[in-house]
Amino acid sequence: MIPASLIRAAEEPSVGLGPVSAPDAVCLVLGSLPGRRSIEAGEYYAHPRNTFWRIMGELVGARPELPYKSRLERLRAGRIALWDVLASSVRPGSLDAAIRAESAEPNDLAALLAIRPGIVCICFNGQAAARLFRRYAANDAEGVLSKLRQITLPSTSPAHAAMSFEAKLARWTVAIRPVLQDGSSSPDTGHLI
Repeated sequence: MIPASLIRAAEEPSVGLGPVSAPDAVCLVLGSLPGRRSIEAGEYYAHPRNTFWRIMGELVGARPELPYKSRLERLRAGRIALWDVLASSVRPGSLDAAIRAESAEPNDLAALLAIRPGIVCICFNGQAAARLFRRYAANDAEGVLSKLRQITLPSTSPAHAAMSFEAKLARWTVAIRPVLQDGSSSPDTGHLI
């Protein structure tokens, strides 16, 4: 028999983290909802096998061996904003497939973009984030979100191990580097998976 405390824990919503951004941000990276380790640590991409910080290390110097606060400072200095599509949802474990749609509460992405008007591109950290965005956030009343370039990138999650780090890094670099260089969304980045 499963202990009642485990059943209750599985039914309690996972609550995400706040946005990370600087006033001059040009690129918004959206995940789905932080995993259990990230929520417990209060840090984005805290799972040691998640390659997000390795990729950000290559792009803006936010290397995983730096203290978390320093990584966030490097992201901000690199004009990359970071958040998740969902603010909360019941999700037993950390897999995106376990997110219970009926309990999902989206973050107010339009409000973030209203105070960060320089953001020209949304990069989804994996297909689940893109799918959740289309379901819960893409139809904002002002249409702000639909005007931005949207690029789906390979997930940095350890659950997406079919692609090598080098291949993920190449895709992320092709998508993000042009945006960071000139603050606009490059027409040749396209919809990457």
